[in-house]
Amino acid sequence: MKPSRFMLLTAVALLTPLVPAASATAGPRAAADSRPQLALPDPGFENGGVGWTFSAGAGVGEGNVHSGSRFLYLDAGTGKWAAQTITAPRDGSYDFSAWIGSAGTGGTYTIRRNGETVGTVDLPQRPTYARYTISRVDLKAGDRLEIVFGSGSAWVNADEYHTSGTGTAPYGPTYWAGYANRSAYYSRDMTHQLAGAHLIGLDTENETMLRSYAASATAGDEYFPVWSLNFDAKTYLSIDYHSPDDYVREVPAVFELVEKAAQAYLWTGDRRYVDDPVLWDYYRHTTEQFIDLHNSTVPNGKVKVAEGTGNGIFAGAASYNEQDGDNLAEAGDTIASEYQAYLAMDVLARGKGDTALAKKYDRKAADLKAYFNDTWSGTGSGAGMVRAYTTSGTPVTGWGKENSVFMPMKQIIDPGPRNDAYLDYIQTEELGPNGSPNIESTTYLPDMFFRNNRADTAWWWMKKIYGERDLQHVNSGQGPDGDYPEVSFTLVSQTVQGLMGITPNAAAHQVTTESRLPSGMKWLRVADIPVGKDTITVRHDGATRTTLTNNARHGSYIWEARFPGVHKRITVDGVPQRARTKTVDGVTYTYATPVVPAGATAMVQVTG
Repeated sequence: MKPSRFMLLTAVALLTPLVPAASATAGPRAAADSRPQLALPDPGFENGGVGWTFSAGAGVGEGNVHSGSRFLYLDAGTGKWAAQTITAPRDGSYDFSAWIGSAGTGGTYTIRRNGETVGTVDLPQRPTYARYTISRVDLKAGDRLEIVFGSGSAWVNADEYHTSGTGTAPYGPTYWAGYANRSAYYSRDMTHQLAGAHLIGLDTENETMLRSYAASATAGDEYFPVWSLNFDAKTYLSIDYHSPDDYVREVPAVFELVEKAAQAYLWTGDRRYVDDPVLWDYYRHTTEQFIDLHNSTVPNGKVKVAEGTGNGIFAGAASYNEQDGDNLAEAGDTIASEYQAYLAMDVLARGKGDTALAKKYDRKAADLKAYFNDTWSGTGSGAGMVRAYTTSGTPVTGWGKENSVFMPMKQIIDPGPRNDAYLDYIQTEELGPNGSPNIESTTYLPDMFFRNNRADTAWWWMKKIYGERDLQHVNSGQGPDGDYPEVSFTLVSQTVQGLMGITPNAAAHQVTTESRLPSGMKWLRVADIPVGKDTITVRHDGATRTTLTNNARHGSYIWEARFPGVHKRITVDGVPQRARTKTVDGVTYTYATPVVPAGATAMVQVTG
């Protein structure tokens, strides 16, 4: 995959004021010399690069600053440069320092005297700023000094501030999950796209991208992963990452990465999700140390709820709702995502063979859900339900966009009248003037309604999202809504996981189906759905008959065919079975569990 523009190789935030070295000397008359010391015009680029000369693909930008408000950038590809030439007014020996960030290799920082190089720094790959110094450059009055920054062949960041440049890029197995005018994938986007990515064959990409986030979450960063990475799966996007203390962090994403790793494991059965130490350490740190380190503002009794700082996204926001994130310590999308991360750890620990650890996390999930429903969410319903807490501990009700939507979507609200009222409230708000103008937020709505058994409403939102695909996205550089990757990826996953109600467990060779066809849709068939190394084909005829084909050459699948409601009669391939029922998330189902051999087809039907 290649973006239409290539990226910033080197960012130079500041050339420190040029001062004589400690041993500088200008002869016996130096103390009385009234001539000025060497002075560099616009060393911090705050005046737009006055006195500097730029090649194509170099210039002054805003955003990725070390200090001040501007910096010098060089796009990828050899031959990009920025330089300044000045004449030494007096004799002296000088040190030259610059703060430079380089997300690729091959860049250079060079000092020349009268056309000859006297010092060069070959810049290493380092996405954060570091100070580089070329020391003890001897100059005589009248010497011509050149300061030159040169580009390399590697690539780094493309975004609204860095749009020019050409070259090639050593991409890893990744896919686009974010704005088209940014050369990166984002944790929020890719977690929501993960199931759709699996269904279209991007399993290697999912694992690479999840692992890249896991690797970025270190103890020094208090186990926060970065927000966005370039397509090499290792370079932090500069518009979102300024320094180790100044980068975008949104707490729900930390937990969603664990939840989606478990989802990827269930779809693929890939042992890397439970055996890779980088991934496993991330899961454990997220669900233990991360919460401990970010749980000091609002008291929560025996349970722990991860918190944001209340100081905006570059300091750690409690919510995906960036317009509502300031001053929030805890938010509905964080506590709901934390709940799902605990359930994910149950899945991942069982996959690893650690039953005791799985039970531990199952209990943590149950305790957190009970606390949410009994205490955290207050006693109100609809608009009166608590969906956040400020840093002063004040509960927040009303409409919170993502921090409202995620609570029923992640199923932390107990099923029943209160959950139903909140779903009604969300529908009203989303259709009113306070609804999100960003298609990214809207793509969560079908997921939320499908998971709460409102198939007609979920299908209505799917059609609305698809119908608005040609509208201009709120980010003008993105193009139409339909080109935003989350739209297409989620429509795919909402068809398979939503309408078809397919839940896999590839490692155990199990699959569950549940028809969620909306009113008026008589049947739906989806062929060659990848589960593990095999595929299945599923057809629903209304809500009473489902047919499954195991397309594998070897190996059977245990199929749990569910049908909402209590039915008197259930048959498998026309043969009557004992009608068994179970209640899942407040819904009672009649079900059967036939074993479907490789290459075989089975049909389950309910009547009465």
